[in-house]
Amino acid sequence: MTATVSRVVDLRKEPIEEALDRVECALHVRLDRASVLRKRRSVGARTDRESWVRIERRGLDRIGSQGGDGTAAAEALHGVAKPAWHGSVAWRDAEEPVMWRADETALLPGPPVGSAIVSEDPGLPDAWWAALNASLGALAAQHTYRTATPDTEAITQELVTQTIHGVFAGVDTMVDEWTPAHADLNWANMTAPTFCLFDWEDWGLAPRGLDTATLWAASLAVPALADRVRRERRGDLESRDGKLMLLFAAAKILGPHAHPEDPRLTAARAVAEQTVRELQSA
Repeated sequence: MTATVSRVVDLRKEPIEEALDRVECALHVRLDRASVLRKRRSVGARTDRESWVRIERRGLDRIGSQGGDGTAAAEALHGVAKPAWHGSVAWRDAEEPVMWRADETALLPGPPVGSAIVSEDPGLPDAWWAALNASLGALAAQHTYRTATPDTEAITQELVTQTIHGVFAGVDTMVDEWTPAHADLNWANMTAPTFCLFDWEDWGLAPRGLDTATLWAASLAVPALADRVRRERRGDLESRDGKLMLLFAAAKILGPHAHPEDPRLTAARAVAEQTVRELQSA
């Protein structure tokens, strides 16, 4: 019987030459093998026509109604600083219930701000924060039927409730406002000094404040940076849904898989406890 759920793999450890060869043939490009960047579930490389190709492996069970075409679908977004999309190719794995997809985009205007979770303040100028706010504001005003998939899992009311109640019992978790979100907003997916937001595979509708809460959680090891995120995006985080997303993000840090040496634990717990009090007294 053919498996319906894909095995979990790490593309930093898996052979990828066959996928690289297939992409070169389909997109009529040559990939610069020296520039290949391998991540857990994606591989990227520069091409001979001064563009970038990102190749992702995603289980069919993780695609659902989205279709796995986030980068292409994001091309319709207006007012959001992101690399232009040029084309793509997708295919089903011959042996596993997996879709491979490669998207070719324009090169980024600069390097990523840092790793997904930072331990030092990147020292971003006011103009960078203004560009972030402009893009997130424009994104929230768009219309889509896509569902956001943070960590490749569709975000639903049930998921929000289960995640929050796994750590913070007794909180009313009903979401009121769903808006378009990038759904993987961290410091590895934005550039500096010129702001640009990339890796759009998971974008779609999510509770208001998901992106802000995600970025806040990725900043907690640097208190001043986490505070800056909260100040810049206070419109999101002062809303009831934004507070729920703070708990959603904090629950992922404080939950059963919490690492005892995670430098974010104390700050996440303090903000979460205050947020629970605010929600229960509202």
